[in-house]
Amino acid sequence: MSLNFELLRRWPDVEAQNLAAVDAADRLLLDLGAATGWPSAPGQLVILGDHYGALTLGVLAAGVRGVRVHQDALSGSRAITANARRLLPELGDEFRLLPLGDELLHGATLVLLVLPRSLDALEEMLDFIAEHADPGVRVMATGRIKHMNHGMNEVLGSYFESVTASLGRQKSRVLTAVGLREKTARPAPRFPLHSSHDLALAEPLALRAFAQTFGGAKLDPGTRFLLEHLELPGDAQHVVDLGCGNGSIATFVALKYPDVRVLASDQSASAVASTAATAAANGVGERITAVQDDALAARGDGSESVVLLNPPFHMGNTVHAGIALKLFTDVARVLAPGGELWCVWNSHLGYRGQLEKLVGPTRQVAKNPKFTVTVSTRR
Repeated sequence: MSLNFELLRRWPDVEAQNLAAVDAADRLLLDLGAATGWPSAPGQLVILGDHYGALTLGVLAAGVRGVRVHQDALSGSRAITANARRLLPELGDEFRLLPLGDELLHGATLVLLVLPRSLDALEEMLDFIAEHADPGVRVMATGRIKHMNHGMNEVLGSYFESVTASLGRQKSRVLTAVGLREKTARPAPRFPLHSSHDLALAEPLALRAFAQTFGGAKLDPGTRFLLEHLELPGDAQHVVDLGCGNGSIATFVALKYPDVRVLASDQSASAVASTAATAAANGVGERITAVQDDALAARGDGSESVVLLNPPFHMGNTVHAGIALKLFTDVARVLAPGGELWCVWNSHLGYRGQLEKLVGPTRQVAKNPKFTVTVSTRR
């Protein structure tokens, strides 16, 4: 069965001329996997980190069945499903999207993996593979050469006896790992990550983060700058932390304002779990609800009075303003008239004009050489 990769779309993620749904690393991994041989029995192949379905649909078109897939980002999961429905509707029952864990990886003999940006995220994935996959599992990990480093080989080598690199093709490469080490010879599990930060609260803010959460357990400097200047309206009872990451904003608010409840939303399943873990570590879990959502799609029009946001300025490895503009647009829909968006952004990005256009009158609260904090009021 043939598959036209050019028909793959990123939707419902941001789409633009310079943002592709498939790349040379995907194609190389599929070609090398086919040359090595796909598992003959259904349910033995697992895919981790497939962005928009190129790998999932590629192996289905090649005849593999019972494929299990993990994609941390909700927009990516929905794109995989949407592409399958459009391009391979007859095979929609032959793959499942699952969270990291035993149901995803049990008995897997081959794992196709898109190399994540961080070594911590790679290590976390390998923890799960080592714990749940078949002892003879083979891992084939792909990436663009400019985003790869020797640390990736070292992390793979701490779990597997043999790690080999393919020849480069179209600026992409595949690392193949075989010979799973005995448990006593593998790194000890260390997730979620831990850190602690002084923020003029009664106690230091304890952060927890699973590894696919952007920034891990670090306190983002832009977030710190926002929190140093944040003053909620006196009548605020409910606040939304959009793009909650490791839960630093949501938990700070819950600690500083004991009567306020927080909805923390992120499209990353890892971020949602991290926020819940951070809230619990600081004793405010009962006042923070962490949910996975595409922006604020599940919230009604005009339903919120305060939204807090530190928007991302990249999509994967590509710097792109599209995701921030998407979030601003959805905040404008969800805010009630007179509601406030508190936002921190890299000063060089100059978002104030877009905030004025999309949300409403915007005033500058604070600015330093790197970051700007603004408040936009919904018209």
